[in-house]
Amino acid sequence: MSVYAGRFAGRNAIITGGASGLGKQVAARIVAEGGQVALWDLNPESLAATKEEVGAAHVVALDVSDYAAVAAAAKETAAALGKVDILICSAGITGATATVWDYPVDSFQRVIDINLNGLFYCNREVAPFLLENGYGRIVNLASVAGKEGNPNASAYSASKAGVIGFTKSLGKELAGKGVIANALTPATFESPILAQLPQSQVDYMRSKIPMGRLGLIEESAAMVCFMASEECSFTTASTFDTSGGRTTF
Repeated sequence: MSVYAGRFAGRNAIITGGASGLGKQVAARIVAEGGQVALWDLNPESLAATKEEVGAAHVVALDVSDYAAVAAAAKETAAALGKVDILICSAGITGATATVWDYPVDSFQRVIDINLNGLFYCNREVAPFLLENGYGRIVNLASVAGKEGNPNASAYSASKAGVIGFTKSLGKELAGKGVIANALTPATFESPILAQLPQSQVDYMRSKIPMGRLGLIEESAAMVCFMASEECSFTTASTFDTSGGRTTF
């Protein structure tokens, strides 16, 4: 059992990309700490399996880049849970590994559509439910790539820089309304998304981390859960870092 048993008692969370990776890990922790979770993900089979595994209260299969689907899911989930207190946006893709002049246009657009536009849709549609409560926490997953830029990953880097800037604006708009919004900038950690990358790209990113290793998914999940909890009460419109010393700003 979590050492923070009861930390999320009475709280309901929506987690995008919740069927695998960091989203799944965070979902398991929130449930273990007394909360309810609704999982949004593109893969219906993975959603069904994860629902049983972590004890999710509700699931929706959707593509976050589809605005109409996100708007419908927000209403459906709020009705199913009774209220929404937390939004964690972890859905994302890496896109192609290529120089800008060779980067496939369709891949670039797809990365922006999911990582940035989709995140905007989720924040836009869920924020009113948090404001209605007078309480809320929003955690948007960015990346150290959004701070520094990774070569041969221009779409991913641009999308995550956008997430950081977007969250700074959102957090300031929500300040004083009981709702806090922050971004997390992890370095590369062990997760299914690494399967989308060539080993050379993974090796490059590991070489940039002063601690000399990839992160653990549990380390970023612990930070997300702090950011999503009542304990995070005086930091908003900001970024938290789990990068092994790579980005310290």
